[in-house]
Parts: sequence; structure tokens; C-alpha cells
Amino acid sequence: MSATPTFPTAPDKQALERGAVLAPRFDADGLIAAVATDAATGEVLMFAWMNAQALQATLDTGIAHYWSRSRQELWKKGETSGQLQTVVEMRVDCDQDCVLMKVQVGGDGGACHVGFRSCFYRVVEDGALVERP
Repeated sequence: MSATPTFPTAPDKQALERGAVLAPRFDADGLIAAVATDAATGEVLMFAWMNAQALQATLDTGIAHYWSRSRQELWKKGETSGQLQTVVEMRVDCDQDCVLMKVQVGGDGGACHVGFRSCFYRVVEDGALVERP
């Protein structure tokens, strides 16, 4: 997948919000927000970014791919950790600028590179962060 995939642009608001064509609205950096949840429980596992190549790779393989802003490269989630995210269902929000994926996680079932099941393992209490896995 060397060339950047091209997704269509919705011709109007009706097509964007109610149409049957996937026409993601990438931001000025060419990215779209992506949220992964556990397909069985609904637990939010992580938030990341996708570019067109990551979105297309996810659609083509059924495995979640993201764009690493820190490494500036395509990132197949779980490729080294074994925590592959198999997409059970993909949704887009009403104006197609956010992707929601319901996934099954391989390996130990974790999603966070710090070792927790979810990247959202801290709670804000009285202005401080408290770990609550």
C-alpha cells in the first residue's frame, strides 16, 4: 500500500450525514479521531489517530491500524505486543470526523502500552491523577 488511499468527499450535508458512502473528514493534518472499545463489554480501550492509509488498512484487513504522530508512521496495533485489535464493527459519527471501532483484543486483552487493559486507567480526583485500572 504505497499510494495514499483516496476517500470520496461528500457532495453535500445530506450525503455526509445520512448517505451510505464512507466519506471521512480528515483534519488539516490528514488525521481522523479513532476510538476503540471492547466489543463484548463496551469499555473504552483507547483513543488514537488514523490517516487515510491507516483507515484503509483497517478496512482491508479487519485489524485496527493507526497513525503514530510521535513516530510519524503507520502503526498496526498489537503487531509487537500480540494485542491485535480485530474489528467487529466500525462506525462513524454524524459528520464523519470520528471513527468508533468495537474490537476484540488478542494477547492478554490489554490495549495500553503502559500495561493496562484500557488507556483510561487514571481518575482525576481533587486535581490529582489516581490509578484505577
